[in-house]
Parts: sequence; C-alpha cells; structure tokens
Amino acid sequence: MDGPTITALAALSGSIIGGLTALGTSWLTQQAQARAQEKAEDRTTREVLYRDFIVEASRLFGDALVNDRPDISTLIALYAMVSRMRVRSSPRIVENAERVARIIADTYFAPNKSLRELHDMLDSERMDPLRGFSEACREELRPLRAGAGVLGLGNG
Repeated sequence: MDGPTITALAALSGSIIGGLTALGTSWLTQQAQARAQEKAEDRTTREVLYRDFIVEASRLFGDALVNDRPDISTLIALYAMVSRMRVRSSPRIVENAERVARIIADTYFAPNKSLRELHDMLDSERMDPLRGFSEACREELRPLRAGAGVLGLGNG
C-alpha cells in the first residue's frame, strides 16, 4: 500500500471510531436519563398513592371512631390502594397499610367514642394508627427523594 492510501484508511478508521464513540456515549446518556426519569415517575406515583392512603385512612378512622356503619365503597377503595401498594411497594409498607385497614375495620365494630373518650385518646398510640405506615413510607422514599416530595413526611 502506498502512503496516500494508508493516510486515507487511517482517517476513515478514525472517523468511524469517533462516530461509534459519539453514538455509544449518546446511547448511554439516553439510557441513564430514561432510568432517572422512570425512577422519578415511580417515586412520584408512590408518593401520591401513600398520600391518598393517608388522607383516606385518616378520614375513615375518624368516621369509625364515632360511627358503626361504614361506607363500604370507601373501605373497598382503601383496600384497592393497599393492593396497588403490593405491586410497587416494599413488604413493610404493605404490612403497615394492611394493619391500618384492619384497625379501621375493627374500629367500626367497637363501641362509638364520646367526645371525652376521643380527648383521652389524643395522648395515646390508639389515636395514631398511621404512625408505622408513615415512618415506613419515609424510609422507603428517602433514598429516592431528589427534592421535596408531595407527602410532606419530612426530609430526614
């Protein structure tokens, strides 16, 4: 081979290698961005699900304290949220959510509470059945949090 042919092949090889490197870098960057976006969407979906569960469970627990006739459709909606958690969440989250749902159902069967009894319950654990669930959510979401979350469960 003569000198100009070698030079042309070297230039062509360099261009191909440079193009493949740029293509590979671009592909890796897109993959990393897609993974980051997927994780952010998963975190947001879980935060919304946990927030909705906390709001609905709190409302139902308050209702169960003073009523003995549950609204079956809202209880079913609460259990549907627990089932959605089974798909995306850790076993600890699911166990705590199931425990909260069981406490709510059991509370409907308990005698209704008077205002005095509710006041006395404020200083006890019985008034906060969501504590374990909230703490489990915070621990699960902490490594995923890339900024302020929707739950408002704290940053720590």
